[in-house]
Amino acid sequence: MGLIEKILARAANVDYVEAGDIIEVNVDWCMIHDVTGPLAIKAFYEIGVEKVWNPDRIVVVFDHYSVAPTVDAANLHKYVREFVKKYGIRYFYDVGIGICHQVMVEYGHVTPGSVIVGADSHSTTYGALGAFSTGMGSTDLAAIFATGKIWIEVPRTFRIKLHRKLNDLVTGKDIILFLLGRHGVTGALNMAVEFTGETINELTISDRLTICNMTVEMGAAAAIIEPDEKTLEYVKSRAKGPIVMLKGDDVPVEKYDEIDISSIEPMVALPHSPDNVKPASELSNIEIDEAFIGSCTNGRLEDLEIAARILRGRKVKSDVRLIVIPASVNVYKEALRRGIINDLIDAGAIIGNPSCGPCFGGHLGVIGDDEVVISASNRNFIGRMGSKKGRIYLASPATVAASAITGKITDPREVI
Repeated sequence: MGLIEKILARAANVDYVEAGDIIEVNVDWCMIHDVTGPLAIKAFYEIGVEKVWNPDRIVVVFDHYSVAPTVDAANLHKYVREFVKKYGIRYFYDVGIGICHQVMVEYGHVTPGSVIVGADSHSTTYGALGAFSTGMGSTDLAAIFATGKIWIEVPRTFRIKLHRKLNDLVTGKDIILFLLGRHGVTGALNMAVEFTGETINELTISDRLTICNMTVEMGAAAAIIEPDEKTLEYVKSRAKGPIVMLKGDDVPVEKYDEIDISSIEPMVALPHSPDNVKPASELSNIEIDEAFIGSCTNGRLEDLEIAARILRGRKVKSDVRLIVIPASVNVYKEALRRGIINDLIDAGAIIGNPSCGPCFGGHLGVIGDDEVVISASNRNFIGRMGSKKGRIYLASPATVAASAITGKITDPREVI
């Protein structure tokens, strides 16, 4: 069996599974946030059971509206807090702690070999640490609250093998944008994308998380990277569950591709789809109003660090807003300790508290009519970051930082 099949077979307590099988699996962790949580809780109440399956295996994170920008958001928070208190949910991360996907990995809820279901599509992120993780709807999470189990159709595997090394200022974000341009938003529809090759061993955990995060934009149900020594080093001191270092067998897969990543340059996804991709070097005539670095895709320390490297000693263009939001309070504190936040502020950046911010159009930097934003987030659909008349370009933090300096989309290699 491949790695995905081995994880799911273990979770279903069976010896063997294959693509297409419908199985019932035991869930190690489930996660809701302040947007999906209220719906899941309402559905759970409607089931009519007296208690949750395991209050120590449910994770609740407030991140989308953090801190609450409206009365409605505040009331949703109140509703979820009452659920947390009533059922003794152990792992509740209130406003200001961080974005759900960063919190899940940073606080040890993700370990190799585990099965995780999140009420958020970007739950594919956790595959970067060798877990099977997928996003589901709020009512599915209600069923898990009640039983600790869920049925899953074992997905077909799309194996992508990455060769050679990235060039300077080219990142994991550029890899996944390149792959989206190559395969499209349905290129991995309902599949599990397995990333392999010697390149993977060279990639940082941050880059792996970014790649798996945006695999859902290819239509994938899950993403997976076989755990290695870097994975073990990351999880061993923080793990809140068993670490199971499984390796997949060399079995046939549904789809296969090989990429020489040394040829990849800084990439940008143009409106209004993540697969509408071109090199940044071809887009230097596009002026911007706002630049955003953050989100579950690119708000980690490494992302802030590369932005500061580019911005240090320079200034954000006077008519551009550069908004930087760390993915967690721990990222924020470490960036402060290293002087990264100071460098960003000196360059003219606005620093927000840990949250999703403008990524989904909630608050802290939404765009207005006819405004153009270059964003290190994950989606550029119409209306995603504010006005339906706005235009969103997706890029790496390096490209976003370079563009903030010039006021137009810029290949970061041109300013460093």
